[in-house]
Amino acid sequence: MNVNDSVTKTKFDNLYSCRESILDALKRTTDVMFGGKQVLVCGYGEVGKGCTAALKGLGATVTVTEVDPICALQACMDGFRVHRLDEVVRQVDVLITCTGNKNVVTRSHMDRLKNGCIVCNMGHSNTEIDVGSLRTPELTWEKVRSQVDHIIWPDGKRIILLAEGRLVNLSCSSVPSFVVSISAATEALALIELFNAPPGRYKHDVYLLPKKMDEYVASLHLSAFEAHLTELSDEQAKYLGLNKAGPFKPNYYRY
Repeated sequence: MNVNDSVTKTKFDNLYSCRESILDALKRTTDVMFGGKQVLVCGYGEVGKGCTAALKGLGATVTVTEVDPICALQACMDGFRVHRLDEVVRQVDVLITCTGNKNVVTRSHMDRLKNGCIVCNMGHSNTEIDVGSLRTPELTWEKVRSQVDHIIWPDGKRIILLAEGRLVNLSCSSVPSFVVSISAATEALALIELFNAPPGRYKHDVYLLPKKMDEYVASLHLSAFEAHLTELSDEQAKYLGLNKAGPFKPNYYRY
């Protein structure tokens, strides 16, 4: 059961949690002030959307890189500039990767970063920043504190690398228990569903969590906000062609 792509994981863990943890991680490690800083966020998926919203709110000037035209257009409509990394790499004060890809930031890019640039990764693995290319004789590594390294070039330029390119939100900040509860509940329900499913319901394949269960996970957490759901009347449910108890959206719906 692919829990990672379920709605309750991608929206709440990737978007809302990262919106807070990116600031927490950067503040804990560098004490940087964001107002007026030039920040480059590579990737405008759910994680990128959360990071850019938080940074924009603190007065940073945020630029986005994207390969997907739909995500790029979303970034434009949300008020962010969209450029290639090579076009802006010399101007940025903070560089954040969150694409899930590999070699997004290469040695060539880091050679052109300005002195004091902060480099970190919010993506799904530690492959986005080519950290291996920095482990060469001409560069000096200076550990400042736990999870914070200065990489020093022969001319004295240095960049600040966080968590050696690993996920900075998991390495340098805390994850709110409320978000952990949502993700853990999703995983638990997936296991229960697989265990209780009658023979033949699932083949040897990878499945998304049924939408009804995504909705159930969300409903379990509404009480924390004293939120009260509106209920459909029989007439309204019939008009929409829905069961009054859900699911309320088709599988193709984009939340």
